[in-house]
Amino acid sequence: MTSTSPRTVAYFYDSDVGNFHFGPSHPMKPHRLAVTHSLVLNYGLYKKMHVYKPYRASSQDMVRFHSGEYIDFLQRVTPMNIHSFSKSATHFNVGLDDCPVFDGLYDFCSMYTGASLDGATKLNHNTCDIAINWSGGLHHAKKFEASGFCYINDIVVAILELLKYHPRVLYIDIDCHHGDGVQEAFYLTDRVMTLSLHQYGNGFFPGTGDMYELGSEAGKYYSVNVPLKGGIDDPSYMQIFKPVITSVMEYYRPTAIVLQCGADSLALDRLGCFNLSTRGHGECVKMVKDLNVPTLVLGGGGYVLKNVARCWTYETSILVDTEISDELPYTTYYEYFAPDLCLHVDSIPRQENGNTKAYIESIIRTTQDNLRMVEFAPSVQMHERPTDFIKKEEDEDMKNPDERETEEEANARVEPENEFYNGEKDNDQDATSRTT
Repeated sequence: MTSTSPRTVAYFYDSDVGNFHFGPSHPMKPHRLAVTHSLVLNYGLYKKMHVYKPYRASSQDMVRFHSGEYIDFLQRVTPMNIHSFSKSATHFNVGLDDCPVFDGLYDFCSMYTGASLDGATKLNHNTCDIAINWSGGLHHAKKFEASGFCYINDIVVAILELLKYHPRVLYIDIDCHHGDGVQEAFYLTDRVMTLSLHQYGNGFFPGTGDMYELGSEAGKYYSVNVPLKGGIDDPSYMQIFKPVITSVMEYYRPTAIVLQCGADSLALDRLGCFNLSTRGHGECVKMVKDLNVPTLVLGGGGYVLKNVARCWTYETSILVDTEISDELPYTTYYEYFAPDLCLHVDSIPRQENGNTKAYIESIIRTTQDNLRMVEFAPSVQMHERPTDFIKKEEDEDMKNPDERETEEEANARVEPENEFYNGEKDNDQDATSRTT
């Protein structure tokens, strides 16, 4: 089904989220969010959306997926006290080069996770058709630890919220890196299908995402992986993306979609090795938008700041059905885009496209064969829907912080046994190891 009329778009942005700093040599730059937002404002795209300062996630929100011990650690750790903890930082994979401890770490996690959770809640209540949180999409974080610049997996938290209202959620990941944290979380359930298109092989992080990682138990065939070789360009990518998405929609029929738009799949990224243009990346977003399914759109990777800002601004324009000029408007960050000063920049490929016609055809064929094993679109009988995690402000004000959690509140946090993979077992002997 394709959209025939403009859809209501909610856009979430906290002006503080771009002020955090992973470190001078770290490739992750939260400042890219401020630069993106500045372009969105100066192109006038805010006029086409409902703009919200998002909810900030609490520790209670985060422990729906992550372990309480890990969340407690993130709340208390600082650059000054990290060595005073009884357990070493490596226990949670925090404090190393990829996932450093920096000032305001927990606040940063609370902001980007809360925005994704807020977007999911508004989709659940039909307040919007599309929710955008460019600060989210941190897909590598695991239940017990940080991984790949990601501390809290806002995607998993948001999907768990969507599952209160939606029997089937489709997760699509177009980041250059495999969406391993999300796949692992939902590896045992058929209520979430994870689809990741990513670079695979030759030790590329995170080392997971083989085509034959299919899911396990009730989730068998509900993990869909499209492993790609370096240098893939727009035509080759769309040659795969379109038929795979079409097949996924045919066999799974999701009632909600979460789209992770990692911009490290763009050409000339510092860490990625793909050759996608901003237009090619945006074409994926347009195709998902035109499916006319409630959609949560998130950011992700992307390590050339000006290219990330160009990409997500362009994709915001796609989501609000507005054409914008290739000439960039003047902003505080105008000089960042020199010498091009335009939205779309042609780049010379850094490497040849390693994805041959035969390889692409084999990926499509294998993926579609696996999807045929999905015999029906799973459903779920909801007798009593759990309460929303984002409470009304007056409810929070009335709650006594010294009171113990009631039995009813505790039960509301209990998830079905196979709702997400908890990292403590894996009965699928064929799945490759999950390298962090």
